[in-house]
Amino acid sequence: MTRFYCDAMLGGLARWLRALGYEAEFEHGIDDGDLVERAGALGAVLLSSDQPLFKRKRVASGEVRALFVPRHAPVLDQAVFVLSELGLEVGELRCMDCGGALTTVSRDEAEREAPPGALASCDDFFRCARCRRLYWRGTHWTKIEATRGEVATRVAALRERTGSGGPS
Repeated sequence: MTRFYCDAMLGGLARWLRALGYEAEFEHGIDDGDLVERAGALGAVLLSSDQPLFKRKRVASGEVRALFVPRHAPVLDQAVFVLSELGLEVGELRCMDCGGALTTVSRDEAEREAPPGALASCDDFFRCARCRRLYWRGTHWTKIEATRGEVATRVAALRERTGSGGPS
């Protein structure tokens, strides 16, 4: 699975890449040198809007794989750009906070911590395998799923127009 390490300007993109099925690390205020080292150690694709970062030796040589992401583009445009450029598809929804995999939990388990409104209106509950956060199929989930579908449609349309499936 493709993993990402996002620079300090791309925290919103990191959250949406998780929602789109990818592990994406983000650390506010990280030094550029540390960012390159951590991306390299993880084997992650470094995503940055900082042009000077691409002149660093490990990035310029290709030792650390990196992609320049347009800084001022809306976050969903950035996500479409990343998936298109790297030939990736929308994957299974992951925890937007930490990127952990979501696993189904029983209603009995969810009853211990889900709010009453969620218990009254939802049947499907999930837990992040990493941070243990509880999720349910409420209105927020529905909006996230719609956005995931929009990104998938836009990536497919872009590939059709350009005739590319990403890098070979």
